[in-house]
Amino acid sequence: MKKMLMCLAAIGGLAVLGTSASAADKTLALVVKGLDNPYFDLMHQGCDRANKELSKQGYTCYYTGPATAADESAEVQIIDDLLTKGVSAIAVSPANAPAVAEELRRRNVTIPVITADADLLPKDASLRKTYVGTDNYELGVKLGEQLKLLMPKGGNICLVMGNPAAENINQRAAGTRDALAGKKGVQKLAGENGWKEISACPLYVNDDAAKANQMMQDTLTANATGLDAFVLEGGWPLFAPQAYSQVVQPIMDKINSGKFVIVSADTLGPEIQALKDHKVNVLVGQRPEEMGYRSAMVMRDLAEGKTVPPVIHTGLDTCTWKNADTCLKH
Repeated sequence: MKKMLMCLAAIGGLAVLGTSASAADKTLALVVKGLDNPYFDLMHQGCDRANKELSKQGYTCYYTGPATAADESAEVQIIDDLLTKGVSAIAVSPANAPAVAEELRRRNVTIPVITADADLLPKDASLRKTYVGTDNYELGVKLGEQLKLLMPKGGNICLVMGNPAAENINQRAAGTRDALAGKKGVQKLAGENGWKEISACPLYVNDDAAKANQMMQDTLTANATGLDAFVLEGGWPLFAPQAYSQVVQPIMDKINSGKFVIVSADTLGPEIQALKDHKVNVLVGQRPEEMGYRSAMVMRDLAEGKTVPPVIHTGLDTCTWKNADTCLKH
């Protein structure tokens, strides 16, 4: 019952779709993994930017998602309810790619479906018209390359990941491992080119900032001398600046001297501040506001019968201590 109420609360805004078929036909739904993640707030801003143009054509970009990314079933329920209510097109950032694919197959969806930010598994790619967002494998590669620059002799590392079924995060991890190993297909680094993942890792934090910081703290405590770097495949710990500061405070001297390295995905405000404060060494940022905007415009094109590319990448930004003030000025 509690989960059902959460789902209903998350989709309560569906009333804006109206009850007429014509209103539903003009709604472009953007479903994200969790409304509690500040990263997705930027996708919301992109959706709002698109509405300034779409409103002139009678379309509306409607932003929604479950209360928390940890509730994968709630996202599937929201998709199901949107399809029942009726929308012109739908964009999804799948928290659980196989579960979302199963729902799309079950409903035999006929409206245009795209993925944004996170994609379906390759075997399910035919269920969507296009993917709008980051080249996640390339993001992981860049994280690995930046780590190599800072620790050229290698070291013992720990990957911090989100949901085990999130395909975008798994792609990033693959890119990081391939970049460090110098070859493709490494499931877990075991000494390739001097790089090794400690046995306690990767850490799966389920997109939860508090959990991420606690798990990092526990890992540092248990591996006081046997860990040289964290690779954050998502910026979750940094979304809680105070907790993150407490985690890294004991190793700040090591970070500043280059004896310990932290590289992270994303370039949100708290992360850029952490970079300027030397609490993280490198950020490789996505462009979520652009994702939200492009997703809405692509849905509009598909609703009008236009053809779109099978993949639309929105770019990356690499921010370091040297360029922290300018790296996001496109």
